[in-house]
Amino acid sequence: MKNIFYALIMCSLFLGCDSLEKKSNEVNLYSQRHYAVDELQYKNFTKLTGIKVNVVKANADELIERLKNEGENSPADLFITVDAGKLQKAAEFELLQKVNNKIINNNVSNDLKDKNSFWVPITYRARIVVYSNDRVQKSELSTYEDLAKPEWNGRVVIRKSSNMYNQSLVASLVANHGVEATEAWANGLVSNMARKPEGNDRAQIMAVANGEADIAVANSYYIALMLSGKKGAEQQAAANKVVPFFPGQGGRGTHINVSGIGMLKLGPNRENALKLIEFLLSETAQNHIVNNSFEYPLLEGVNPHPLIAQFGTDFKQDQTPVSSYGEFNPDAVKLMERAGW
Repeated sequence: MKNIFYALIMCSLFLGCDSLEKKSNEVNLYSQRHYAVDELQYKNFTKLTGIKVNVVKANADELIERLKNEGENSPADLFITVDAGKLQKAAEFELLQKVNNKIINNNVSNDLKDKNSFWVPITYRARIVVYSNDRVQKSELSTYEDLAKPEWNGRVVIRKSSNMYNQSLVASLVANHGVEATEAWANGLVSNMARKPEGNDRAQIMAVANGEADIAVANSYYIALMLSGKKGAEQQAAANKVVPFFPGQGGRGTHINVSGIGMLKLGPNRENALKLIEFLLSETAQNHIVNNSFEYPLLEGVNPHPLIAQFGTDFKQDQTPVSSYGEFNPDAVKLMERAGW
């Protein structure tokens, strides 16, 4: 009784007289995802369960630092990012707890799971090459490694090395080739750049369409987003001037990354957090996500949006464990810096 009485006093003093019931009927999410589709998704979850979703948005590193600084006082229940490497980083800082849930485990394939169960993928995306149909023949393209060859001198665009998508791509190369060989590749790629890295992935696709470069590296969903017309007529027209290519089909396969979610070790609303993860991996939620964000679904039986499916859904995926992106991230960042990326 004393504990309950004390909790009620603290609640009235510091939480604006909100009831303890209200606190247990919410879930607090720290999210790096910036997609409008997510907001509607959380509203759907609230309608279904009555559980309110409170969202704090920032980049992954900022959120990790915030979680470290808040410690036991953090209200966060879940941490969501668009990169497996950042999820692994949160796990290494011992911010996450293991998720062992039958529904979740059954809905996620083993090759995309965290081997230690500290986080769960929600969707995945491919990091592809986008090329000019006028200036490049498909037969000229092969692997990520080939982008460093002299024939691409002055013809490649890619965003900055500070971008996590590039860091995880390079980390996967380190996992397969080691630091020395990957650094040599990075040096070659930098020498082949048509301009200094600038802008997001859509800016790289625009550069190819405008003739500033012949090939770009970008995430798969960006070209579909542009084709959809949601980013305006100019970007839609640009996307129709380029062609996507999945590297590595004759070898290791195309690099993939995930949007994923981890449960905070000290989160106050564990049961509600599990319910939200289960919901995000449900057929209804997966269909909603992929048909608005153009990512690839995790759930078997859910199809990608037609704008993505038209490029092929059975491409060979790189089997490098996505959890290794965090492990090799420091090496990737350092060698990219040394290469002048």
